[in-house]
Amino acid sequence: MSTKPNAIIFGGLNTCSRALAAFLVPLEGEPLVANLRIVDKYTVQPPTTYLGSEFPRILEKPNVEYRQVNLCLPEAVPACFDPAEGQEPYSYVFDLTGDINWERNHQIQIANTFNVARHVGLEAARRRVKAYVRLQHPFYECKEKGPADEKEDIKPDGTIGTWWHETLRMLASIEDLNLVILRTAMVYGPYVDGGNIIRLIAVAATYGYLHKPMKGLWSPGKYPSHTVHIEDIAGAMFAVANWIAGIGRKEADSVAGEEIVFHNDKAQLEAVEGAAPPEKRCVAPLFNLEDDSNVTMVELCNIITSYFGTTFEFVGFVKDTFAKFKLEDVVEDINGEHVATWTEMIMKSDPPVTNLTYTAYMDLFHLKKHSTAFTADKIKRVVGYKLRRPQINHETIKEIIDGLKAEGTWPNV
Repeated sequence: MSTKPNAIIFGGLNTCSRALAAFLVPLEGEPLVANLRIVDKYTVQPPTTYLGSEFPRILEKPNVEYRQVNLCLPEAVPACFDPAEGQEPYSYVFDLTGDINWERNHQIQIANTFNVARHVGLEAARRRVKAYVRLQHPFYECKEKGPADEKEDIKPDGTIGTWWHETLRMLASIEDLNLVILRTAMVYGPYVDGGNIIRLIAVAATYGYLHKPMKGLWSPGKYPSHTVHIEDIAGAMFAVANWIAGIGRKEADSVAGEEIVFHNDKAQLEAVEGAAPPEKRCVAPLFNLEDDSNVTMVELCNIITSYFGTTFEFVGFVKDTFAKFKLEDVVEDINGEHVATWTEMIMKSDPPVTNLTYTAYMDLFHLKKHSTAFTADKIKRVVGYKLRRPQINHETIKEIIDGLKAEGTWPNV
């Protein structure tokens, strides 16, 4: 018997599971788990989503297995937990499932986020896994006045936030599930192809290329935009898994449990099988995760634009000619210059860009004003987690760009 756990990663191939897999079974060095299984809806041969240049090499490891499974089908989930012959059961489950498309309606979010996590969570509880770690993206409307700790009730952001949050309540209500929730700030890092930060980096690159300042829509203010490196998401997920595996859910609730407050339409919830009743007090261990940068949007944009040799300033949205329109009506106008420039950069790249994964297009969701501000003292104090990448700076941005240029997904001009 190995003293290392066997682990399964469910979902997240298009978000954070590739980095988690590389952390658990690194290309160089000792693996942290005996066996790793990754389960998601995408295929990897041929790939039907962006994989980056590192992850395919991880899949070649003898103790790593990938399974393409439709997790929306409850009957498909139990077999995902069955270990190979002669192998110990899977004791760590990392749940990175969920639909990250902000345009999805309630029914699709219920099917792709809530139901999938329920199928996986119920089976994990039945198998009595030692650790079940749920990754929660920052789909919340944080206040500008200051960062929120785990006890503060934060309003979910839109349909996506509502159902990701409701999923936490559902998981918290499953008996015998050794659940711990990791709620993150805005993620960035090598091969992260989604979220606000990589889009800001791409836009800033275009204005650096043009030798023009990048302009933001929203007036200066606190407008916090806290960040976390993908390497710390992976490290923290493994740390909290070890933590709860050592003490169990009851003690974990006692030490770090927080109420997941109801934020939904009661009438709509009645038709959702497995949803926790609105009046039910749902408690689960919850930890925020972010780096020590504590940046505002202005500070974040200044860091990024200065890397590309340009500056950041405000266009003064409310005073601009766009002000008489809704933001929805002027998205294409806002995108016009930097998307055209990005295309020019792609065409002039030497060596050529061989995979058009990244874009300078800012959709409506990413153009809207978002505040992301948590405090991450609790995970440091209770779990003893130490950040691997405490600051977003030129060095961390350079690491991203250099890696993408090397794999042919970023213009070299």
